[in-house]
Amino acid sequence: MRPLRILTLATLFPHASKPNFGIFVERQTAGLNAREDVEVTVINPLGVPPWPFSGNARYAELLALPSHENWCGLDVYRPHFTLIPRIGGPLNPCMIARAIWPLVKKLHADKPFDLIDAEFFYPDGPAAMRIAEKLGIPFTAKARGNDIHLWALRKDCAGQISEAADKAAGMLAVSKALKADMIDLGMESEKIEVHYTGLDRKRFHPKNRAAEKAKLGVSGPLVLCVGALIERKNQALLIRALPKLPDVTLMLAGFGAAEGKYRKLAKELGVADQVRFAGSVPHDELPDMIGAADIMALVSESEGLANAWVEALACGTPVIASNVGGAPELIRSPDAGRIVERDVQEIVTATKELLTNPIPQEAVAKQVAHFSWHENANQLENFFHGLTDR
Repeated sequence: MRPLRILTLATLFPHASKPNFGIFVERQTAGLNAREDVEVTVINPLGVPPWPFSGNARYAELLALPSHENWCGLDVYRPHFTLIPRIGGPLNPCMIARAIWPLVKKLHADKPFDLIDAEFFYPDGPAAMRIAEKLGIPFTAKARGNDIHLWALRKDCAGQISEAADKAAGMLAVSKALKADMIDLGMESEKIEVHYTGLDRKRFHPKNRAAEKAKLGVSGPLVLCVGALIERKNQALLIRALPKLPDVTLMLAGFGAAEGKYRKLAKELGVADQVRFAGSVPHDELPDMIGAADIMALVSESEGLANAWVEALACGTPVIASNVGGAPELIRSPDAGRIVERDVQEIVTATKELLTNPIPQEAVAKQVAHFSWHENANQLENFFHGLTDR
């Protein structure tokens, strides 16, 4: 019997110029492809605007990427679609489908696909819907957070998301909370399965905290925040907490448009020497950095289920999180950390509690003992087989 052939459509996927971008999609897909009776082909559409905008340095990097390559053992194609900066969001699904159709048609003729797996609900989901209709095969769409909390609330995109949800053979959500949000939008509960992220336990596990701090040149308490430096992630609240936490070093691992604003804020508050901007940290280096931290804090406006939460807990580092998305599904015990309001004083109080009464690292790591990439791939394979066997 031939393997189940999956076409994974993922705008959120790493490449040479952004090796951390969507790395959790890469790990999930690699885990699925490693199964004996599954064969995965990845199409990672890259949005490039018309000339002269395409001359921008960041688009030049995309244009320089190979159109077809082996990426971490995966067969990955990277076709370009026309991106209209700032106003093109509602057009992206159609532009993606139009751009990739000749490639998909050729690949399908050589080796027919059984199902299309859209790895981000928007724009991947509506694009997958268009291609699946042409091929006459089912498709699925996975919700990860921002696709539902942002794009599904835009009037110019909501209709496409609703249509994709109606026509999808099945849907996935990264947390129970996100599934509930999808149902609130009118999506069919019976078609949605919760699919938690995976975890590489060989890399993310408790380490000697003092030794890892020494490598970073940090003395005293260390609070780490892993996430893009954008206002939705609320790193400003962590910076504002520092005047009441004079011994604490805050390390921000990530980059984004708000970095300049955050540097200015730290200087204005007189805590610039307490804040370290680590930039985009390669994923392979994160375990050591997390292992050095006493606390991982991420108090976002919205999340699905942040991989950074899971990886921090696996390293024995308790988490301070806002009550969003899947946070309550992870922080179910005081041994996992604290859920707080997006409020400076609550962050200060939680930080002091966790620093004054540190939780044993093994007790923290135990909170995510059920997470693994093996289980993630096993559930995904069963989900896909169930849909194609109907």
